[in-house]
Amino acid sequence: MIATRSIRYLVLGVAALLFLVPFYLLLRGALSTQAQLVSVDHWTWFPTHPEWSNLKRIFTDSSVPLGRSLLNSAVIAVTQTVLVLVISGMAGYGLARSTVRYANAVFYLIVATLLIPAAVTFVPSFVMVSTLGWVSTLRGLIVPGLFQSLATFLFRQYFLGFPKELEEAARIDGAGPMRTFRSIVVPNSLGFAAAIGTITFIGSWNAFLWPLVIGQDQSSWTVQVSLSTYITAQSVDIPGMFAAAIVSMVPLLLMFLFLQRWIVEGVEQTGINE
Repeated sequence: MIATRSIRYLVLGVAALLFLVPFYLLLRGALSTQAQLVSVDHWTWFPTHPEWSNLKRIFTDSSVPLGRSLLNSAVIAVTQTVLVLVISGMAGYGLARSTVRYANAVFYLIVATLLIPAAVTFVPSFVMVSTLGWVSTLRGLIVPGLFQSLATFLFRQYFLGFPKELEEAARIDGAGPMRTFRSIVVPNSLGFAAAIGTITFIGSWNAFLWPLVIGQDQSSWTVQVSLSTYITAQSVDIPGMFAAAIVSMVPLLLMFLFLQRWIVEGVEQTGINE
């Protein structure tokens, strides 16, 4: 028993170290100079004199508006996450409870869109956004990603297993469909919504190709687009890129820190429903 426990802790310790290696490399690179990083003769596990100025420099570089990019990414990610939860949640609930004849056909069409590669819809989406005059605007970055077929599918599957007795009790008390959804269904689905919201937030925060094409002006750059500018055909600013990468991870780490209880609850509920 003791040997089994020791082996388990050893495996977990090795896995934790492997997980932390990328973070160590990021921190080491962010606090080093360009010469230290490209040198092959003088490897050091950690710089003797950390270059804390790298973290300050990335916010004062006029060619890379990192502060504005972080704000844009935050606005886009938060807005998309909230609206995706509202739209997909209502759509999933409607599909799960609808008695309309063609409700299942609509659901199957939504699921079928998951089979369409993103590259197929990329050009038509750009043409539509360009026609509306939304290039280099937050609307062009936010609106096309508001309806998520996967989120709708997951919400629908979740609501199929939601206790109908709670909704029937609300109807007996005189609550209508919208009030039942708002007062009964939503409060009892926060854990699952947190799990879906986390996935949506991460996907929106890490998006690169669409913001790169739509955000043609610096004022509409996201943090991922700004990160890409540290590597050009003429130069590569490795310390700046590592420092900016660390800063860009902070919102995701904070989100996991504050939402971990609801995320775990949502994952557990997903497993039970399946």
